[in-house]
Amino acid sequence: MSEVERLQARIDDLEIRHAFQEDLIRQLDEVTQVLHDRLDTLAREVETLRAQVAQPTGQANRAEDELPPHY
Repeated sequence: MSEVERLQARIDDLEIRHAFQEDLIRQLDEVTQVLHDRLDTLAREVETLRAQVAQPTGQANRAEDELPPHY
C-alpha cells in the first residue's frame, strides 16, 4: 500500500467516524431536549402542588372529621 493510499484510507476512516459522531451528537441533543421539556413540566407541576398545599381549603379532609357512610 502506497503512502497516498494509506493516507486516503486514514481520511476515509476519520470521515466515517466523524459522521457517526455527528449522528450521535444529534441523537443526544434530541434526548436532552426531551428531558429538558419534561423537567420544565415537572417543575411547573411541583409549583402547582405546592400552591395547593399552601392554600387553606376551609374544609378538613381528615378521616376522623368525616361522618361514617351510614349517617
